[in-house]
Amino acid sequence: MNGAEALIETLAQAGVEVCFANPGTSEMQLVAAIDRQHGMRAILGLFEGVVTGAADGYGRMADKPAMTLLHLGPGLANGLANLHNARRAGSPVVNVVGDHATYHLQYNSPLTSDLVGVARPMSDWVKASRSERDLPQAGAEAMVVATAYPGRIATLIAPANHAWTEGSASVTTRPAPAAPTVPAAVIEEVATLLREADAPKAIFLGGRALREGALDQAGRVAAATGARLICETFPARLQRGAGRVAVERLPYFGEQAQEYLQDFKAIVFCGCEPPVSFFAYPGKPSRLSPDGARTARLASAEEDAERALTDLADALGAPAEPALVQQAGTPPIDGGRLDPVKLGAVIAAALPKDAIVTDEANTSGIALFPYTAGAAPHDWLTLTGGAIGIGLPLAVGAAVACPDRKVIALQADGSAMYTCQALWTMAREKLDVTTILINNGSYAILNIELMRVGVQNPGPKALSMLDLRNPAIDWVSISEGMGVPARRATTSEELREALDEALADKGPHLIEVLI
Repeated sequence: MNGAEALIETLAQAGVEVCFANPGTSEMQLVAAIDRQHGMRAILGLFEGVVTGAADGYGRMADKPAMTLLHLGPGLANGLANLHNARRAGSPVVNVVGDHATYHLQYNSPLTSDLVGVARPMSDWVKASRSERDLPQAGAEAMVVATAYPGRIATLIAPANHAWTEGSASVTTRPAPAAPTVPAAVIEEVATLLREADAPKAIFLGGRALREGALDQAGRVAAATGARLICETFPARLQRGAGRVAVERLPYFGEQAQEYLQDFKAIVFCGCEPPVSFFAYPGKPSRLSPDGARTARLASAEEDAERALTDLADALGAPAEPALVQQAGTPPIDGGRLDPVKLGAVIAAALPKDAIVTDEANTSGIALFPYTAGAAPHDWLTLTGGAIGIGLPLAVGAAVACPDRKVIALQADGSAMYTCQALWTMAREKLDVTTILINNGSYAILNIELMRVGVQNPGPKALSMLDLRNPAIDWVSISEGMGVPARRATTSEELREALDEALADKGPHLIEVLI
């Protein structure tokens, strides 16, 4: 075997089934090796941000890594924003980045860069192979890192000469380490706090604590203590809907979040860090937890959240059945011209059982989330790291990971332009994704933020930098040009008809919603 063949066989034997790719010249040996590896699917993205965002969506839903194949430092740099989101989500990803042959680097050809320096900020582990025999060894190391609970970003740099040189062999990958568990003393400390603290009290949940099994245990804790269950503003994967334990979602804007939390006497954190304001604002605090509250960490993002909540519920003598189970029901649908409230009601009624919702609706999503609380059970994936352009790629990865489930992409117009190439991949792979493209003709969130940071009376130049109407973007044309059938809806009735049609078909569709 050459190094490339040994690496790809190592990753395939370790369970990697999908490669999201945007390769170049230095990756051709890797492309050929993937071609010969029958257990690995290759999916092309026309921009590296689509590749890395799809790997994030795949990792969130499959709970195992996909491989990305990227071209040198600039190619990796194009994908960094969505690797940032993936890292914040705790997604498992193995990046394989081709580099120049080691002997060629000294000549400083145009695409030469500090590839390790590019990779390090958005990776939990970075390694450049040292030889063709080391390349599969490094791949095995990358798998161990990526599959560590809850998931990590591992970036392997593969020099071209290590890929093409013969004399390598695949290696066996060690199993992923077990998730660390919370010590019994911590469980008892938190149980004592919840027993003794005055109401109101809360369990603040994030990361893996928002999966169905962990939520059931959190519901048992709520039944025993009367604690409210609150989740982080941007969860990686929240399992919700009728019959599941319901959680409240912390508001996005800092002052609203601070007011929301201000009366709690005790807050226990599980699967995440204590909340902070997304940005700094003049005269407003960064930390959101109330100063007078007693706080405790039950489990960090790197500790087994479900086990910790189970142990806590048992320590409290909690009942077997959880509290706060969501009742089925969706709001009535009013006819006429669409607004965010009507949009939320239509989507809630149409949401299929076990759907996967990728939410980059941004300002319009404020109404969509609460309106879908009592819909059929579904998974809700969000913008974990705040780097816009994740929504459409996230839907690609989720659809690849779960081909038998409907994927609904709730997508704002401005951020969709960052990675609209994902539509082409949806069409090429015949992915079962229905995109609801919410077109309000602006970066609406930034119009709000302009006021919140204290800018008074912004002039036409400032406002022009937030406006998307000059010229207006025609998403039906863009989608059809990428190979995805599309139609436009301006009323509740039109949207219901378009959604029924799209969800009855198995394949990609886009509905442009004008609000």
